[in-house]
Amino acid sequence: MNSPRTPVAVSNEAAARPAPAARSHYRRFVPLTTRSMDNDAYGHLNNVVYLSLFDSAVNAELVSAGVLDIENGAVIGLVVETGCHFFSSVAFPQALEAGLAVARIGRTSVSYEVGIFAAGAAESAAHGRFVHVYVDRQTRRPVPLPDRLLAFVKALQ
Repeated sequence: MNSPRTPVAVSNEAAARPAPAARSHYRRFVPLTTRSMDNDAYGHLNNVVYLSLFDSAVNAELVSAGVLDIENGAVIGLVVETGCHFFSSVAFPQALEAGLAVARIGRTSVSYEVGIFAAGAAESAAHGRFVHVYVDRQTRRPVPLPDRLLAFVKALQ
């Protein structure tokens, strides 16, 4: 015998739908190159490519600033969370830019905000979050953010 289900309360408020972000939301921009293999069968960048672009943009800036040594540094950043909202299509061979900002700085982690823009566009084609936890390279245990990294990410906040 089936028991009656308890009704689930449903809010009359519609969930706020994310909207494209303006360029002014971001503190720094990184040029990105698309590749032919990034396009999917529908002729635009495949969804998973955006997460790869987030990773490339964040790490390129950290390496360029000299605050992360991905090959030999004692501290490395591990991605523990990422997500993306899509608004408009971009495709190879389009030139892109990633806008970077920092949403939150923790003791051992940084939550980055990344927007993917067609080069020069006023609004993001997609944007999302990218969270690094910084760990000891050998033990893979979380460590406090190194001073130079902390100073760099504070400037992006």
